[in-house]
Amino acid sequence: MRSEDATAIAARLMSAFASRTGLYPASKKQQRYLWTDAFAVCNFLELSARTGEELYRRCATDLIDQVHQVLGRYRADDVRQGWISGLDGEIGQRHPTKGGLRIGKPLRERQLDEPIDERLEWDRDGQYFHYLTKWMHALCRAAFVTSDPTYVAQALELGAAAFEGFVHRSASGDVVGIYWKMSTDLSRPLTYAMGLHDTLDGFITLREVQHVSSKMQTKGEVPDLTFAIETLSSLCRNRDWTTTDPLGIGGLLFDACRLSQLTGRDADQELLEQLTNASEKSLRAFLTSRSLRRSSSQRLAFREFGLAIGLMAAPMIVDRTRGRTDQYRSLADQIVDAWLPLARSPDELWQANRDINDVMLATSLTPETFLSVDERAPF
Repeated sequence: MRSEDATAIAARLMSAFASRTGLYPASKKQQRYLWTDAFAVCNFLELSARTGEELYRRCATDLIDQVHQVLGRYRADDVRQGWISGLDGEIGQRHPTKGGLRIGKPLRERQLDEPIDERLEWDRDGQYFHYLTKWMHALCRAAFVTSDPTYVAQALELGAAAFEGFVHRSASGDVVGIYWKMSTDLSRPLTYAMGLHDTLDGFITLREVQHVSSKMQTKGEVPDLTFAIETLSSLCRNRDWTTTDPLGIGGLLFDACRLSQLTGRDADQELLEQLTNASEKSLRAFLTSRSLRRSSSQRLAFREFGLAIGLMAAPMIVDRTRGRTDQYRSLADQIVDAWLPLARSPDELWQANRDINDVMLATSLTPETFLSVDERAPF
């Protein structure tokens, strides 16, 4: 697909998303969801770079403000009110990420006296560690593109809140893992599961935040993430990262791509090799399963777009590791081309996940800003 065609499709998808979710034109009925909005920020920044239109850049910064105003506060149906950090008024406004950010699920979080319902938990609010890392990445991209250090400070505060809020400690006080989901106020785990890649994602994301922070002059006192980075680094040693989930494989490639841009130590190179090997092994297993040959009614578009986005990073990873992930590069185009007809004429299944499908498809078409930690990646 030609670059101008990809840009035009992504622009249509993102403009519809902005209107549908109350971003532009601004509406009181704002539908904010942290994962989708993190990708959307990067998409708007990329469209601004490609087209030169200031409106897209404005959409990115307005979206950040909306997310902080909506997801940085308790829900309207929660007896608690105000900033989830507990900060008052103006101070909370200056530090909107200090208590973390809600997911944005349709149902309020499980109450203390409610039993765990694994099916229902998917629709309940709270905080996800891997959503917070995506938002830190979006803030770093916004900081780099706009040269505004405020976004770096917000990413630093979010990183500190995520680490302190999600770490699972042993009886002796040692950090042994990262909880997958926490309550809105980060006071208790809503499930006791540990995310397969959360320690890895956290380590690389905090490294990215530290990297961007070192390049920009932040104002005021900001958290030091050194201990968190070292702790997460130790948790990443001797781990098996393989997965057959397409979104998980894409996440591995995304992490490898960022690490390849941040690497400077022998340990980084070793981890990068491990991620590349795990990605290749995972991808072979996924392709062997023939999942992509199933009916679209048995698949989820956004999970496959996650894989496509990761595969877009293959040239950069190969350049650093001399690996072989470039042989799968064309698979990304196959995934996108397979879903494009449904994006143009959405069926009921696409409509059920329209925001996340549209936004991640747009990222698949225009991935440069999302896959970078400094300048837009030249893919």
